[in-house]
Amino acid sequence: MKATLQTLRWRTPALCLLLAWAVVCQLPTTITPITSTTDANCTTVNTTDCGACAPGTHSDNERILSPPDTESCFCCSNGFCVNSSDCTPCSSGFYQPRGGQVTCLPCPPGLYTNTTSSVLCQSCQPGYFANETASVSCMPCEKGHFASAQNSLRCEPCPEDTFCNTSSCTHCITCPGGQESLEVGSVECTLCHPGMYKEHGDDRCKYCRDGDYQVNWGGERCEGCPKDHYCPSPDVNPIMCPEDAFCPAGSSEPSYCMETFLRKDGESCRLAPLTIAILVVCVLVILLGVMYIVRKQMSEKRLVIGVSPKSPLLHPKRSSSPIYGITYDAEPVYAGW
Repeated sequence: MKATLQTLRWRTPALCLLLAWAVVCQLPTTITPITSTTDANCTTVNTTDCGACAPGTHSDNERILSPPDTESCFCCSNGFCVNSSDCTPCSSGFYQPRGGQVTCLPCPPGLYTNTTSSVLCQSCQPGYFANETASVSCMPCEKGHFASAQNSLRCEPCPEDTFCNTSSCTHCITCPGGQESLEVGSVECTLCHPGMYKEHGDDRCKYCRDGDYQVNWGGERCEGCPKDHYCPSPDVNPIMCPEDAFCPAGSSEPSYCMETFLRKDGESCRLAPLTIAILVVCVLVILLGVMYIVRKQMSEKRLVIGVSPKSPLLHPKRSSSPIYGITYDAEPVYAGW
């Protein structure tokens, strides 16, 4: 019995050691790290050194280091970890607002970025445009074109009666009075020709009315032809009126009295001497004609009733019986002219 107790005393420490060793063997030999992103798989790497690529950068997938070869890394969106030196910045024209992304995004049309590691793109200002993706700068509008809003994809040509003589125009300028532009995309305005004018608010040059004139280039209004002058064309100066003609204000040509029959007398016309003589002769001719017609009508009336101008008043064969003791005359008596 004593021998048995001594054997148990010797074996008890050994059994405890065996039990402790068995417990230690049941513990896991590795610790799975917890990454900073949900889709990362940073195994066998210190979890405090595992993180996502910063915004404006992206991971280079072609240079992936295996987890046992690194202790400091950035985590990519595909779940692998790479060395921090493999996280490349976005180039000009590209941006990335989120961290842990594999690629960068190109700036859309109307936006640009001219720096690396851009988190966002910048807007093209009025007067500039960008019509392609991944633009590193905005291009200015050329002369005769404009862009009035931000993020413009193109520049519009200036409409008629407007112009832009510089680049980067945000709006076009209306042509001033006396000038016009008849085409879109005009760089400058042209002057109105002599004989034409353009007031403020008009869209193009117009011809002067008859009786007005305008002899300068770029006129804004026409002048009325003055009195005692006439203006045959709106692009020439007024001409002095002839002495034998009338030229009221606004005349496009002189007005004459009827030649031969009329003469100018101040502001009116009067009959010429020859005209008076002709009128007198005409009146006499008319009177004689009237008298002739009246005589002819009377002669025709007498023929109708059987009486001629030379017919005898008494018949040649008449009775010789006396009346009141008196006999008829023996000779016939005629009446007439």
